[in-house]
Amino acid sequence: MRGGETTVPGTERPRRRRDTPPPRTGGGEAEVLRAFLDYLRASVAAKVEGAPEPRVRTALVPSGTNLLGLLNHLTWVERSLFLGEAVTDWPSTFRAAPGDGVADVVARYREAVGLADGVLDRCTDLGAPLPRPPQGRPAPSVRWALTHMIEETGRHAGHADILRELLDGATGR
Repeated sequence: MRGGETTVPGTERPRRRRDTPPPRTGGGEAEVLRAFLDYLRASVAAKVEGAPEPRVRTALVPSGTNLLGLLNHLTWVERSLFLGEAVTDWPSTFRAAPGDGVADVVARYREAVGLADGVLDRCTDLGAPLPRPPQGRPAPSVRWALTHMIEETGRHAGHADILRELLDGATGR
């Protein structure tokens, strides 16, 4: 059982932890987009933190997706989109290196998020292209990149919810 969870009386099922609601922000479009992205980033990292080793690598669905690989993939999406790092084999990003544990992958994800935020902090015009090294095609607008990253992270946060529940019963954001 994880911190903040108790069992439902008469069962071995953990109770759902109190969910953290989406952010309520004022301000402009950039503030709202960044707040939702940060919320989703924190949610997906929390899903992986504390997951039991080595089961965190276990594929619990027919596609072969596992919780640790999912966060590794999101790390590469952040690095590719915001930092312009080339990824030549996207399917391989869904697998963490054999020696990597939960703490390693979570730390790398947080590092990538910090670097991406550094880029975004310097972007004042959502309609301008992302300032990143060229990848053989024009950089997307900051607005498009934020929207895509919200969609990508949200989609995989949902996958992480299911995988974590199947892994050890932990639920909640």
